[in-house]
Amino acid sequence: MDTHKVGSDTTVLADSLEVPGIGHIPVNAYVLTAREPVVVDTGLSVSDRDFVSAIGGVVDPADILWIWLTHPDRDHTGGIFDLLVAAPRARVVTTFIGAGIMTTERPLPPDRVYFLNPGQSLDVGDRTLRAFRPPLFDNPATVGFYDDKTRTCFTSDCFGGPMPTAELAESGHAADLKPDELRATQLLWATVDSPWVHMVDAAKYRASMDPLREMNPEIVLSTHLPPAVRMIDSLLDTIGMAPDSDPFVGPDQAALEQMLAGFEPGGMPAAT
Repeated sequence: MDTHKVGSDTTVLADSLEVPGIGHIPVNAYVLTAREPVVVDTGLSVSDRDFVSAIGGVVDPADILWIWLTHPDRDHTGGIFDLLVAAPRARVVTTFIGAGIMTTERPLPPDRVYFLNPGQSLDVGDRTLRAFRPPLFDNPATVGFYDDKTRTCFTSDCFGGPMPTAELAESGHAADLKPDELRATQLLWATVDSPWVHMVDAAKYRASMDPLREMNPEIVLSTHLPPAVRMIDSLLDTIGMAPDSDPFVGPDQAALEQMLAGFEPGGMPAAT
């Protein structure tokens, strides 16, 4: 995990997962050091990550007042219950549906939840966070937000794209890729993560991007893309192509068996 600042008062807690044949998928959480500090998502649900320790290098957990859960998928909720213990004053910003989905694993304490729907706002002392539904999402509880003080937009899964290396996934910027490379990886992610995009009215879908274009954020922070600075128009143009792009088709059983045949009994690839 790599921790670094982006913009004036946001810190990225950047992690990644390698998916064979796809690349290294960034998995970012964020700390917004507002007057009332906000943690955005809580990392991967894997046993070797200590999210609270990572947060402690950025802000004293006791000072955290808000945990904005962009949606309750496992790559966003890894440290949430440990963080609730370490940050006893923090409340989890989510939706009715988001809290309901969390009960399938472990319910959030009702007195620690703050329901906020797209179109509503949260005052965090020195700025207002404006909630919205990103154009692309894979979970019905998804809510991103726009920080009107720093012109930073947090978009959850929207705009994601696998990176060619773990270093780029965790320490790079979206602009480190050539424009055609970035476009290709984002369209791949769009078709994997939001396959419904091929079945919707394309004109209505593209119209859903207008509010984000009007926000004109200077910094776009996705869970699954390195930070993107002054790139909103190109990012929107890319995902606008998603309905017309090729649907993703994953490996089938024959491909799995071929892959397994290349491994030794101990789980290591066979020597070549």
